[in-house]
Amino acid sequence: MVLPNKNVESSEQNEGLKEKKSPMASKIACSSSNQQSKGRCHSQMKGLKRQDYLPWNVYFMAMAQVSAQRSKDPNTQVGAVVVKPAQKIIVSTGYNGFPRGVNDDLFPWNRDENWLDSKYPYVAHAELNAIVAARSDLTGCEIYVTLFPCNECAKIIIQSGIAKLYYLEDKYAQEPNFIASKKMLDAAGIKYESLNNVEVAVKWEV
Repeated sequence: MVLPNKNVESSEQNEGLKEKKSPMASKIACSSSNQQSKGRCHSQMKGLKRQDYLPWNVYFMAMAQVSAQRSKDPNTQVGAVVVKPAQKIIVSTGYNGFPRGVNDDLFPWNRDENWLDSKYPYVAHAELNAIVAARSDLTGCEIYVTLFPCNECAKIIIQSGIAKLYYLEDKYAQEPNFIASKKMLDAAGIKYESLNNVEVAVKWEV
């Protein structure tokens, strides 16, 4: 008759206890790491949401870039999105183009030196179109634009009650009307912030 080896049983029981404790040890390791690692580890254990989804401000700027693709201007396409920041709701969108009823096949799109023969007296900017399209009180709203607004658009932004501006590009920063724009925005207490790390590619076939 072979008697059970108590030392073997004790060893196996200890191993079993170690195995039962290992999940808890894993949890402790997660909770002691930094926030990003904790989130990743927590997601892996619980099967939760992914962590690399778009932040709200990137999402809204991406929408402004998509709106810009509606513009028929052959040189510069600009998009704008007006947002209620508390609710994270898009109020309206706009892009640069001719006013309603103005035939964009008959009016010029070029940058001719003769002002009346160029696009400049006729084109409505993206900011103007987005603000007018909202048809509501925009006090406290934010606007996302793909190009920093000119002085005329800055006036409209100020008068509409918009509180903050996000912009993608500021390539005309040294030109007088854009310098004037910043002066007015600063005087009115409207904050503006660069958000130049967003790029959207839209591909489609006719």
